[in-house]
Amino acid sequence: MLSFGAESLVFRCLSKNLRLRYTEILFCLLFFYGCETWALTLRKKLRLRVFENRVLRRMYEPKRNELIREWRKLHTEELYDFYSSPDIIRVIKWRRMRWAGHVASMGQR
Repeated sequence: MLSFGAESLVFRCLSKNLRLRYTEILFCLLFFYGCETWALTLRKKLRLRVFENRVLRRMYEPKRNELIREWRKLHTEELYDFYSSPDIIRVIKWRRMRWAGHVASMGQR
């Protein structure tokens, strides 16, 4: 097993497409397990968005501003322009609706 530092170095060596795919797989397998039954309060939604933005910022790395010759982190709008998949909250809502459909069809049997 790789240590945390070595693992992140290996992760950074991957292309952005592979990093995105790897992150999406991790979200689907680990993060979204049981999300259909979560009670999403406003505070939890905010924390989920912060988490998602943090992960995306690490993947898309800072941008260099040539006018002032400094690095800056990407703004949220820029992150969502690069990342074409729906945000975490939308995926959780979609999965809840799908789950509700399954529960509703079970009651009709």
